[in-house]
Amino acid sequence: MADDNMNAITGLIDIVRTLRSPGGCNWDRKQTVESLCPYMLEEAYEVADAIEKNDMDLLRGELGDLLLHVIMSAMICEEGGKFSLEDVVKGISTKLVRRHPHVFGKNRDDLSPEEVEKQWEAIKESEKKEEGFFSSIPSGMPALQTAWRIQQRASEIGFDWPDASGAKSKIFEELKEFEAAVENEDTNAQKNEFGDILFSIVNYCRLLGFEPEAVLRASNTKFIKRFTQMEKILAESGCSLAESDIDMMENAWQKAKLL
Repeated sequence: MADDNMNAITGLIDIVRTLRSPGGCNWDRKQTVESLCPYMLEEAYEVADAIEKNDMDLLRGELGDLLLHVIMSAMICEEGGKFSLEDVVKGISTKLVRRHPHVFGKNRDDLSPEEVEKQWEAIKESEKKEEGFFSSIPSGMPALQTAWRIQQRASEIGFDWPDASGAKSKIFEELKEFEAAVENEDTNAQKNEFGDILFSIVNYCRLLGFEPEAVLRASNTKFIKRFTQMEKILAESGCSLAESDIDMMENAWQKAKLL
C-alpha cells in the first residue's frame, strides 16, 4: 500500500512537471505562486464544503485538487531556485516530530487533546521570530475565523470567561453600546460597536463548543435551500420572484420551511 501511494504521488508530480515543461500547457506554464493563491484558497473552501456535506466522494476529489496546488506551487518555487517539494516534505516532517515530543521524545506522555494543543502552541511560540502573541495568525484569514482563532489563543493563557454565560452577557452589553451610538447618530461608533457585537457572538459560539465558520456556513446553506424552495413554490403558483410581493414571498417561505 505504501508503494502504491508513493507511485501515485510520483505520477502526479510527473504530470505537473510535464504541464510546466516547454512542451506542456501554456496556462500551467504561465502560473506563479501569486496567481495560484486565489485558486488554492478556493480549493481549501471546497474541501471544507465537502466535509460539511459529509460527501466522501466529493471530498476525495477536492483533496486531490488542493494537493495539485500544493505540488504546483512547490514546483514553481523549485524552478525559481527557492526550495523544492522535497524541502517542503522534509520541513513538515521535522516540524511534526519537534512539536510532538510526547510521541517522538524520550519521555512519552499520554496527553489529552487539549494538552496537546497547548503544548503545540507553546512550542510554536518558542520557535517564531515574529513579535507579539497573535503574530502567528495569518493576516489574510477571513475575519470570522480570525476572531475565533484570536479567542482560542487568548484562552490558552487563561484570558477567557469562566463559562459561556459571561460571553452571553457581553453580547447584550455591546448591543446597548451600539444602541447608544445609534441614538447619538455617531456612525463611526456604530461601526465599532457592531464589530464588538460580532466579536462577542463569535466568543459565545466558541464557549458553547461550536466552530463559528461551520455554523454560519450551515446557516447560509439552509437559507439558500429554503429560498430556492420558496422560488419553486412561487413558480408553481404562476409567479416569478420579480412578480411577487413581500406577503407572497413570506407565505411561500413559511411553506418552504415545512419541506
